[in-house]
Amino acid sequence: MVMMLFKKLSDVSEAEMQKLLSRGSGLEDVAKTVSAVLSDVRTKGDAALREYTAKFDKVELANFEVSEEELQQALSSISPELLDHLKSAAANIRAFHEAQLPEAIWFMELKPGVVLGQKATPLESVGAYAPGGRASYPSTVLMTVIPARVAGVEQVIVCTPPRPDGSVHPLTLAASKVAGADKVFKLGGAQAIGAMAYGTETVPKVDKIVGPGNVFVTSAKMQIRDVAEIDFPAGPSEVLIIADESADAVMAASDIIAQAEHDPNSLSILITSSDTLAEAVNKEVLVQAEKTARSSIVKASLKNAAIIIADSLEQCIGFSNKFAPEHLEIMVSDPDFVLDRIKNAGSIFIGNYSPVPVGDYASGTNHVLPTSGYARVYSGLNINHFIKYSSIQRISKSGLESLKETVIALAEEEGLQAHADAIRTRFGYKPSK
Repeated sequence: MVMMLFKKLSDVSEAEMQKLLSRGSGLEDVAKTVSAVLSDVRTKGDAALREYTAKFDKVELANFEVSEEELQQALSSISPELLDHLKSAAANIRAFHEAQLPEAIWFMELKPGVVLGQKATPLESVGAYAPGGRASYPSTVLMTVIPARVAGVEQVIVCTPPRPDGSVHPLTLAASKVAGADKVFKLGGAQAIGAMAYGTETVPKVDKIVGPGNVFVTSAKMQIRDVAEIDFPAGPSEVLIIADESADAVMAASDIIAQAEHDPNSLSILITSSDTLAEAVNKEVLVQAEKTARSSIVKASLKNAAIIIADSLEQCIGFSNKFAPEHLEIMVSDPDFVLDRIKNAGSIFIGNYSPVPVGDYASGTNHVLPTSGYARVYSGLNINHFIKYSSIQRISKSGLESLKETVIALAEEEGLQAHADAIRTRFGYKPSK
């Protein structure tokens, strides 16, 4: 029997609440191991990559880079129908992220003679990490590579763990071609992050690393930020469902099961203002858990799950904002009431027919999202993760004159006389020798 937390919100103990909110990232437990791997990759390069690939992935590789021949074989090995689906998903992802593109350059006249602006410039190189392990994730390749390409990043590489036979899943390779990756490497775990951060004889160094991974990958990303930027911490997946009596219990239960099949550490929570719905979803989850293909993983994950009954929709919203979920589903009769009050969520899904899997694969929104409460301060992966911004000033003499006294006064107040003099010299002042 799967044991989920099933309680009224008022009866949830402080310890139970803390467990739900903290999620336990486990980063501290692996930090030393990851640090040692990163140090070896930094100093030994490809030799360290071979060592750790043999140790962790149980495969010895002479070459890490996927050849063009392997990429073409992957494309020809999958069915035309599946390739069409991959391209369809890619087109939707591309369209959504193209809509996010900022103006390349813009100006505004603050006052006569004072023109200010901003210039958007894509990063030069990005590394995308696509997890392997229990499953392959070609969708993550699309979600990370396509936005980088849309933003105009010059070089985009992909790292993904090899299978025991030294190959990469054909669909992952096909996704890399469809998305427009320049190179693909058979590398996983902390060693892959180190390779992209520091560069090796084979793997080029990148400016930024994006993509989700296990606790070792997340820890590695957090530790290399002195040499490469990252998107955000992205650990085990999670969903929070806000529902009222109008929600469909079977659909809500299926979304809990879908989230649970990711990983034993995944987290699924339903919070509802309806006792009847809570009971119905609880029963349906237990039924579906027995029938699903990845039942053992689902049952392990459901030990972390919870069905919570609140006194009102406002309480549900308050809990959600405190939890700051990666995925938030809103299954209520008046979704706009809830949406307007949501402050913290990675991606939001509204209605019975907007389940998380549609965003995972094909709607076009990005599925690389902050987990473990990081949605309080981070946005999900988007165009802005691949672009940097430079402010611009274009000021005439008359424009500077309108700002002169303010700049001089503030500079002198801060004790920076030369700053003030840099303004005065433009109006005939000659600094004393």
